[in-house]
Parts: sequence; C-alpha cells; structure tokens
Amino acid sequence: MNADQIKQLIAAGLACDHITLEGDGRHWYAVVVSAAFEGKRAIARHQQVYATLGDRMKNDEIHALSIKAFTPAEWAAQPAA
Repeated sequence: MNADQIKQLIAAGLACDHITLEGDGRHWYAVVVSAAFEGKRAIARHQQVYATLGDRMKNDEIHALSIKAFTPAEWAAQPAA
C-alpha cells in the first residue's frame, strides 16, 4: 500500500480535519486530527484509526503504523515546526 491509499482509508472511516502520512512502504508515521477524538484517551484514538484500516494490519499489507492523534484544539495548540 502507498501513502495515498492509507490516507484514503483513514479519511473514509473517520472524519478528519488533517492527515499526514510518511513512511517507507512498510513502516508508516501518521498524524491524524479529528473531532472524533474529543474526550478519548490515546489508546482509544489509536483504536479508531486502526479500525479504519480493517484487516490490513493483520494481513501485513500495512506492517507498522505509528500514530499521533490530536483533537482540533490540541492540533491548533501545537508549536509551529
């Protein structure tokens, strides 16, 4: 799978304000911003993102995915890089 395909899967399953995805084809790093994360702990947020990918993590289409999940307010409070 490529970055665009993974981003499309996440966006199709979760209303997102922002998604970035980087990786080497096996190991991926995602930043996902969604109001759906409001009031949820990090593990629940990650589970929501993983759920959008279905069995693709289990069958190794996506080997590894590291996620930083933010609410829109948390994202807005991030320092500029």
